[in-house]
Amino acid sequence: MFLKIYTPLLLLFFCYNLKAQENLSAFSIPSELKEHANAVVRLSTANVEISSRKSMKVNKKKVITFFNETGFESAGFQEYFSDSEKIKSLQAIIYNAAGSEIKKIRKKDFKMVSVSQGAGITDNKVLYLDYTPVQYPFTVVYESEVETINTVFISPWAPVDGLFTSVEKSEYTITYDPSLGFRYKEYNTDDITVTTQKQEGQLKLTCQNVHAIKAEAYTPYSSIMPKVMFSLTSVHLEGVDGEFSDWASFGAWYYNNLLVGTDELPDETKAKIKELVGTESDKLKKAKIVYKYVQDKTRYVSIQLGIGGWRPMLAKDVDRLGYGDCKALSNYTRALLKEVGVESYCTVIYGDTRKRDITNDFVCMQGNHMILAIPDNDEMIWLECTSQVVPFAFQGDFTDDRMALVLKPEGGELIRTHVYENEESSQLLSGNYTLSESGKIVGGLTVVSKGIQYDNKYILEGKSQDDLNKIYKSRYFSNINNLKLNKIQFSNNRNDTEFTEVLELEGDSYASLSGDRLIFAINAFNQNDNVPQRYRKRYNPFEVLRGYSDNDEIVVTLPQGYTIEAMPNSIDIKEKFGEYRAECNLVEGNKLVYKRTLVINKGMYEKTDYDLYRQFREKISRNDNAKVVLLKQ
Repeated sequence: MFLKIYTPLLLLFFCYNLKAQENLSAFSIPSELKEHANAVVRLSTANVEISSRKSMKVNKKKVITFFNETGFESAGFQEYFSDSEKIKSLQAIIYNAAGSEIKKIRKKDFKMVSVSQGAGITDNKVLYLDYTPVQYPFTVVYESEVETINTVFISPWAPVDGLFTSVEKSEYTITYDPSLGFRYKEYNTDDITVTTQKQEGQLKLTCQNVHAIKAEAYTPYSSIMPKVMFSLTSVHLEGVDGEFSDWASFGAWYYNNLLVGTDELPDETKAKIKELVGTESDKLKKAKIVYKYVQDKTRYVSIQLGIGGWRPMLAKDVDRLGYGDCKALSNYTRALLKEVGVESYCTVIYGDTRKRDITNDFVCMQGNHMILAIPDNDEMIWLECTSQVVPFAFQGDFTDDRMALVLKPEGGELIRTHVYENEESSQLLSGNYTLSESGKIVGGLTVVSKGIQYDNKYILEGKSQDDLNKIYKSRYFSNINNLKLNKIQFSNNRNDTEFTEVLELEGDSYASLSGDRLIFAINAFNQNDNVPQRYRKRYNPFEVLRGYSDNDEIVVTLPQGYTIEAMPNSIDIKEKFGEYRAECNLVEGNKLVYKRTLVINKGMYEKTDYDLYRQFREKISRNDNAKVVLLKQ
């Protein structure tokens, strides 16, 4: 009787369980979603509940199938927590390719690390999934629940996790108290179908069947990846309420609640910095003295201390400890400058070699870095306060040319940081070399680099001799066989941000012998072989992030007893992407003078221009390797 009654129920349960297992099987994924995919997001849900300005709960679930190590390495299964942000639940279940469970990882099994880099003075920590796959493909079902009193940070919805990741279904639901002034804005969603359901106090966003985005050279991914940003007008940040709807009011709230009262200095330090400045009255000269003092006294440590990692350490604590993170060191420098009568402003920015703007048309907590701004007439002098070696007022490619939020007492202001134009990011190369009958090259050169090209070079000053040999052989003179560097001498002019290299070198078999002929590339010292990858079909626009200019002049002494059978013709190329000119002339019977100019223009270009750009770079590469043919008399 028992079997007769319960067998149908058991069969129903078995069928349901089998169906669930099939849904987690890697073999059930549609073939079009596997194309170009390292991973497939089977399901991603986020449920955000904001019941008051001091209470937010976030429930997340991710079901992701990984096809290879690259896909799993970028997964990011982790949750941050602190005294004000609690992880209520956390687990991950691993399934094999067929969809059978092979491992359950509970909260206690996740690894914990401090957010600080060894400083040991912060309560901010992270739990992360530490799992070593035994076989691909496999699937992770990850679930978490986090509660926080901080409603100023609402994670954006990024339905596409990253490159080479396709999505079966992604869903984001946010429930909120309408009196808090909820706002949201979509970006780059034209190429996916987003279903939006709105009602009083709730927003639900859904998208399905998004194919993997392939990596393409020069693609500005921050400008094409879909996302939806969220914010409240009335927020809370660990004991501090806030009200803002534009960048001016946001900046005023930040300044008055997170910066005011943090710039107090010990009397001894006040006296010392005034003594160092002395009678100097020029604002920027005083600032340079203060900047050097900070560089000599402090070091950078990532701490994430204070309200949500946004309020800096007290200046007096930085003074006592001798270290701080970007906020702490910027604020400490601000306090010192204030003491000697120089006005400056802490500035929030996205620090990265890939440029990223503070989004000007949506106000919310943004940025991952802080620098300092000193007003100088109609311009701003920008200071990177975390480095002991960066020159005063030099930014480099970590914070150049992007919108930053300057925090002033009267409010916030978005200002673009310094743009290094082509002529600023210059490299001037002058050199000579002698070619022997055996094809050996012996020569010397002087290279002066400025702007972003300075940023690429000044770090050489701190390298060991072994490292320098490796760098020059692999990066700059890979075209010279058996390279030997007989002299490496540097001069770093931090005042003018000029880096000078003086090199003497030699190499065997630079010229190849073919019967009575010697064949060699006239451009021995600055060959540019950067030809972008070819694509059968280009899907994305492309961006040349930074422009620059090179000017070279090389004198070549030819071996006695040879005449020139062939040498490169002069060339002059002008495109919207830049310019290239090269000429080679015989002087004094056995000397060639080679002159070359290369200018690359920064800019955003349509995908239809990519082949033209590739052809432009191909012409440069081909002409940089143009050969001279010598015939023995």
